[in-house]
Amino acid sequence: MASITIRNLDDDVLTRLRVRAAEHQRSMEEEVRMILREAVSGGRCGPRDLAKFTRECFAPLGGVELELPPRGPVREPPDFS
Repeated sequence: MASITIRNLDDDVLTRLRVRAAEHQRSMEEEVRMILREAVSGGRCGPRDLAKFTRECFAPLGGVELELPPRGPVREPPDFS
């Protein structure tokens, strides 16, 4: 595998990269690899896990408690005789 060195990186860019990596629970190196992979593939890095993608999008908003309606008695099936 090849390696790359990036010199003269702005402090602001480095800080935002560090925050982005933390949000995705990855190291900064892994975050940079993902960014580069997405950039050269036109944003298509293969199939994504839809459940994981949904959690990543909505986790910062917090959870939602849904009130479940009470269950009623089961209806009698129709008589077609």
